[in-house]
Amino acid sequence: MERFVDVPGGRLLVVDEGDGPPVVLLHAGIVDLRSWDGLAPHLAGRGFGVVRYDARAWGRSTTEDVAYSNRADVVAVLDALGIERAALVGNSRGGQIAFDTAIEFPDRVVAVVGVGAGLGGFEGHPTPEEIALLEEMERLEETGTDVEAITAVNVQAWVDGPGQPAGRAPAWIADHVRATSLLLSAPDHVFGRPIVLDPPAAARLDDLRCPVLAVAGALDVSDVPETAHHLAAHAPHARAVILPDAAHLIGMERPVELADLVADFLEPLRPWG
Repeated sequence: MERFVDVPGGRLLVVDEGDGPPVVLLHAGIVDLRSWDGLAPHLAGRGFGVVRYDARAWGRSTTEDVAYSNRADVVAVLDALGIERAALVGNSRGGQIAFDTAIEFPDRVVAVVGVGAGLGGFEGHPTPEEIALLEEMERLEETGTDVEAITAVNVQAWVDGPGQPAGRAPAWIADHVRATSLLLSAPDHVFGRPIVLDPPAAARLDDLRCPVLAVAGALDVSDVPETAHHLAAHAPHARAVILPDAAHLIGMERPVELADLVADFLEPLRPWG
């Protein structure tokens, strides 16, 4: 079921399916809610209510040029659907939003699954080759004029994985990243101004009271598995799982395996809502 949820200065496209304890899926910054198309039905089939939405400025969601909180947007979606508490599953940027939301609104979040997730304020140790790749990505995004070059670097870093052969991951994943790059690179595209969590999550892991599962791919940029291990070592109720043959977009590469990991992790926490 599709609906739009109004938020201050914006409008979010929300899709929900299934019945059971609610799980909210937060997509990565190089894709939109369709990146969960493979995972959502399997999670619903395991008896969970699955909610996903396009973040502001992504997919079919919109924003004005306003300051806004991604954490407040998560809560706005929960409120619009009448959800008191939810588990959050976030990929990359979505993972960082999930951790931030669990810290700022602990009474609304029952658990967090970070999938190739970022962690605000944590600095990992990428290799020199990865640093060069990420710096090239940043340079291209700052100019914003060569969409094909931006897409090619995104596919290399986040789809196939740094140092992996081109085409390692299915072509349709690269196609989705390419379409998202075209949308985000449009000269008139409005992103709004996200308000960051301050202090950042890495300095507040003791406040991350809910259970945490940190899933990362071994083929990802090396500081992503490092982030998962850091969470497992320093968050109160966290553990890490590293998948050997996946990169950054695990929900697209390995949807059934990820759905089972999420469902098995959440099963002992039933019921919530």
